[in-house]
Amino acid sequence: MLILLNKPCKVLSQFSDSEGRATLAEYVDVPGVYPAGRLDYDSEGLILLTDDGKLQARISQPASKVRKTYWAQVEGTPIEEQLTALKRGVTLKDGMAKARSVSAFEPPEDLWERDPPIRYRASVADSWIAITLTRGRNRQVRRMTAAVGLPTLRLIRYSIGSWSLDNLQPGESRQISDDDAWRAL
Repeated sequence: MLILLNKPCKVLSQFSDSEGRATLAEYVDVPGVYPAGRLDYDSEGLILLTDDGKLQARISQPASKVRKTYWAQVEGTPIEEQLTALKRGVTLKDGMAKARSVSAFEPPEDLWERDPPIRYRASVADSWIAITLTRGRNRQVRRMTAAVGLPTLRLIRYSIGSWSLDNLQPGESRQISDDDAWRAL
């Protein structure tokens, strides 16, 4: 079984926490499922949970090159040179990181408000970019955008492979059978 969950901001990508923070257990009450990959506490969006170890490995291992698309609300307005740098690759403390694709876009009108809201500054513009990776490291999108002068204010993972957030509000989930999950890869 595969569960698609729209993880809200300020929720850990695990089922328990000794510090009392919100976890996946508050949104998914299915025994024996585990996240296929992680999503930062202060990021939101699609997380996949499965009870199939082989499927979990296929989704989360870098060698599988499963595409993950993120929507980043960034401080500033990107110029072509910044977008090109993200595609060409930027040097981070743990090595080179590059996007498979990146583009500026207007978010959908029905995009939910984040809770808590991002900081708003009237004197500083913000905009959105879509960035696709096939290999993710800890806080990679945030570090990449910062490296090109576009600090991330809000980060939403929109899709993993062919699965996306379409019609899932924060905290909502949808279940998919194993057969359908494997066919989608």
